[in-house]
Amino acid sequence: MTYEPLDERDGHVAGIESLTVDGRRYYFGFDHSSDLVVSPLIDDAAAMAEFAAEHLAQTDGRHDAAYWSELVADAVDESMLTDDRADTELDTGALRAGETTYHLRYLMGAAVGWTEELFEDEAVAAALTRLGLDPDDGWETIDGCLELDSPDAGLVLRRYLAHLAENLPGNWRTILGPLLVEAPTVRDADR
Repeated sequence: MTYEPLDERDGHVAGIESLTVDGRRYYFGFDHSSDLVVSPLIDDAAAMAEFAAEHLAQTDGRHDAAYWSELVADAVDESMLTDDRADTELDTGALRAGETTYHLRYLMGAAVGWTEELFEDEAVAAALTRLGLDPDDGWETIDGCLELDSPDAGLVLRRYLAHLAENLPGNWRTILGPLLVEAPTVRDADR
């Protein structure tokens, strides 16, 4: 299978990360300097290495698939995004129930490119203001809403899930988007 780069995310200096969804491993490119997901989810190690050779770089330039194969293999046990590999193991049942970890919320923000449209929505901005949260704080307000139990917090969290489901790029949307749409709200699985 041939994978296409995500819109406007070709050629980034990036590393390889991975996550599992119900035990199925997916690899992806991650630009650590921009906190940005830069590739589709790829469930084949060799295909990820080929994709990286064609579409990603390291700080010292481009490399061949053999070089990237080593980074792909390392991504199974190591992550520059989290010290706890359990953070990278997603369960669709938990996602459907709205259970997320800080790591997953961070990764979803990085996948959608930290777009601010959600926080510019009048209803979301008004709800955040009523909650005593500043809409200009953007993505940081999501964690604040998780600490609250109110209709306004629920509205923000439901809109957050819809925003992710609609704006995840490439196959991130087809793999994770439907699970987010099914979730009634967001709960912090870290607590």
